[in-house]
Amino acid sequence: MPTVALPAIAPALPEIVLAALAMVLLILGAFRGEGSTRLISWLAIAALAAVFVIDLTGVGGQTLGFYGMFVSDAFARFVKSLVLIGSALAILMALHFNEQEHIARFEFPVLVMLATTGMMVMISANDLITLYVGLELQNLALYVSASFNRDATRSSEAGLKYFVLGGLSSGILLYGLSLVYGFAGTTGFADLAHLMAGNAPISHTGVIVGLAFVIAGLAFKISAVPFHMWTPDVYEGAPTPVSAFFAVGPKLAAFALFVRVLVDPFGPLLAEWRQIVVFISIASMIIGSVAAIAQSNIKRLMAYSSIGHVGYALIGLAAADTLAGGEAGVAGIRGVLVYLAIYLVMTVGAWAVILCMRRQGRGLEDIADLSGLSRTHPILAFALAIFMFSLAGLPPTAGFFAKLYIFLAAIGANLTGLAVIGVVTSVVGAFYYFRIVKVMYFDEPAAAFDAPLAGELKGVLVVTALVTLFFFVLPGPVIDAAQTAARSLFVK
Repeated sequence: MPTVALPAIAPALPEIVLAALAMVLLILGAFRGEGSTRLISWLAIAALAAVFVIDLTGVGGQTLGFYGMFVSDAFARFVKSLVLIGSALAILMALHFNEQEHIARFEFPVLVMLATTGMMVMISANDLITLYVGLELQNLALYVSASFNRDATRSSEAGLKYFVLGGLSSGILLYGLSLVYGFAGTTGFADLAHLMAGNAPISHTGVIVGLAFVIAGLAFKISAVPFHMWTPDVYEGAPTPVSAFFAVGPKLAAFALFVRVLVDPFGPLLAEWRQIVVFISIASMIIGSVAAIAQSNIKRLMAYSSIGHVGYALIGLAAADTLAGGEAGVAGIRGVLVYLAIYLVMTVGAWAVILCMRRQGRGLEDIADLSGLSRTHPILAFALAIFMFSLAGLPPTAGFFAKLYIFLAAIGANLTGLAVIGVVTSVVGAFYYFRIVKVMYFDEPAAAFDAPLAGELKGVLVVTALVTLFFFVLPGPVIDAAQTAARSLFVK
């Protein structure tokens, strides 16, 4: 009998630990009952923190596992750290909300942990099969999370919409993957890159058709136009902490997967996929900026805001010159990673304020409910103003630097027109961000929100507001880490 070498599991240690801890907490919750929700939530946060440490202390350089189907590198570690932070904050912000809405069940933090495991597998995918397994592991947990408030019609409707449209997008993605495999004869990213570079006779036309379907499926996951239709409805209908989670964790992971797929196996097809990325970038920026103006529900407004921000981040991907490599490609990916890190902080902060919008024990979602907030809750109004200015890209907030790196990368890649469109749509989008500030500071006060605010939300608000406002004081660590992560995609 021939000796079969077991696959190396060290690169996947964070995912293995997180999945095992999720199972342990699920069993613990089942034995202790519904009263264990707060305990399970805090243990889940501790588990995510432990995996965060394991991820950051991983082996340097690029390491492969599971016969080359799984990769651990600086890029994966950077984005995984963001996803773990976003997941932990989502559980933290849900603690008080779920108790007030009488949906405090121990399954919620476990679902977040399982979804996070899928996200981490996606980020480290080095094979089309690993890509799909990670994506579906994430999706199955998210479908349940969207309809977590099972007694509310809106939540059940949101979960059903996400399930149906998510299944459709997964079918499109899987069809694209099958076309790529059918014409290329391999699913490994390294082998695909070798073939795409013209080192073997294959049908590039067939692969390009498959790639178009793959991009369509992944564009749905990041809610890029024209595959964005589910986002406002799901964000509005799902419980607010779930909407906040959707806006950060899954979006960051899917974007990282999008970047890795286009840069690693399909980098030699830059001319073919860049035109698609440019189109969905422009469409996302325009729709995200214009459609949000008519919204009166702040959760729907944040959904369109996230669509717009996806468009801006895609500018960096379009600017990544995967053919030239070196610094020509690194600048664009670095811009994407800096943008995602800053987007995480300012988006979590904005959703934390939305979670504070309660009156007489009832959650509020209308922008009009923020009227005169500066006089009833001045600190809360100031925090939301910081996040709105940052989302609009106003200096000296962190959002300004996020867009600055993206636009500079576009100009360096001779995509000046795309950068100009980004600047114009930023100005248009600033209207609805500033409208919220106007409502808080210049409209007549509405009834005050419930007080006191939950301690967990206070902590999240303080940290995210300080980071958003004073990012310019010490931007070096984030930018240097993003630079290292981006370079790892081009240096094998």
